[in-house]
Amino acid sequence: MKDEAGEANETGGTCGEADGASAATDDTAADTEAAARARRLAAWHGSERTLAHGPAEGRIAERLAALTAALTTGTTTGTPPYGGDGWVDVYGDGIVEELERRVAGLLGMEAAAFFPTGTMAQQIALRCWAGRTGDPVVAVHPLAHLEVHERDAYVTVSGLRAVRPTGEPRPPTAEEIRGVDEPFGTLALELPLRDAGFVLPAWEELVEVVEAARERDAVVHFDGARLWECTVHFGRELPEIAALADSVYVSFYKSLGGISGAALAGPETLVAEARAWRHRYGGQLFQQWPAALAALDGLDRELPRLPSYVAHARVVAEALRKAFTAAGVEWSRVHPEVPHTHQFQVWRPYPAAVLDEAGVRLAEETRTTLFRRWREPGPPGLAMTEVTVASPALEWTADDVTAAVGAFLARVRELMNGDG
Repeated sequence: MKDEAGEANETGGTCGEADGASAATDDTAADTEAAARARRLAAWHGSERTLAHGPAEGRIAERLAALTAALTTGTTTGTPPYGGDGWVDVYGDGIVEELERRVAGLLGMEAAAFFPTGTMAQQIALRCWAGRTGDPVVAVHPLAHLEVHERDAYVTVSGLRAVRPTGEPRPPTAEEIRGVDEPFGTLALELPLRDAGFVLPAWEELVEVVEAARERDAVVHFDGARLWECTVHFGRELPEIAALADSVYVSFYKSLGGISGAALAGPETLVAEARAWRHRYGGQLFQQWPAALAALDGLDRELPRLPSYVAHARVVAEALRKAFTAAGVEWSRVHPEVPHTHQFQVWRPYPAAVLDEAGVRLAEETRTTLFRRWREPGPPGLAMTEVTVASPALEWTADDVTAAVGAFLARVRELMNGDG
């Protein structure tokens, strides 16, 4: 579009005026969205009761206070755990090294490396395995984070290629891995598969899938951004889960409440190679102590609580289903019906904009936040939101969920009827 506009501007002024009007329209749209976002954040932040947890509404001063508290209060031992009087890190030493050691120990891996983003960690892991196996083909689900949320980075940056074991909205089966009709060097499994509904295979199914990949001489990489909360579903501790894979990526902000950052864990030789590529990719940051500190705090504070979040997510999901039924709504879906982790999807047959507005009004008028943003990943008018059950939701009973759903649906009806 820029090239077309530039050529038109050279041949006459009319197109330039149109471009100016278009730019003004874009600016107006941006201002409108910024105002809508500010309104949402203010409504969520001002709520006294919050079901769906999210980090976006935190204020800078609050986050700084939380980091200061992490430096001075040991959440598990009662003593300052991170050495607030110590020196800041420089190019990954100090507190960053401490975090890497901690993650490797938690996952039972030889080593781990801190990365500023999970996208970078994933790219480098797959690139390193491709070099070691001599095969640039990655078996990956089309709904995986690698495909949906990383702008084809492993293809565009590293020159790798994908094959699809399945297109079904669930993890692949062992038979599907065996049935891939061409060789592949790496099997990448996202645990849980977020865009399919935060779904996980059964433990026995996961073991069989890994064995099937080994039969094909492939290595296994776990996209474990949310691996932390998978222990309840699998009935296994983190080292036993991670031991199935050759490498594992984990995130520090998706479940642990960190600021940003990720880690890649695996054999010492792989991690050493990944560090070299991290430098080449621009991930060798001068200082990262705020992110590392928040990650360590999350490991101390949130990781032990995750099983209680998973258990309560099942209570909340059931209450939502019953509340929708009791309200006589024409159609709704909570997916999975029994959540595999502390996150799940809720589907409703209304435009996302209507559901967003109803949620904001509920928060503004009752100081209760039930749902956050909705989107329409399928047919227009069929919207989905993701619910994350964390510490604020533990106070909610089934009756609380029912009451909030009734109040939310009342506002949806007002908007659909043009009464709002």
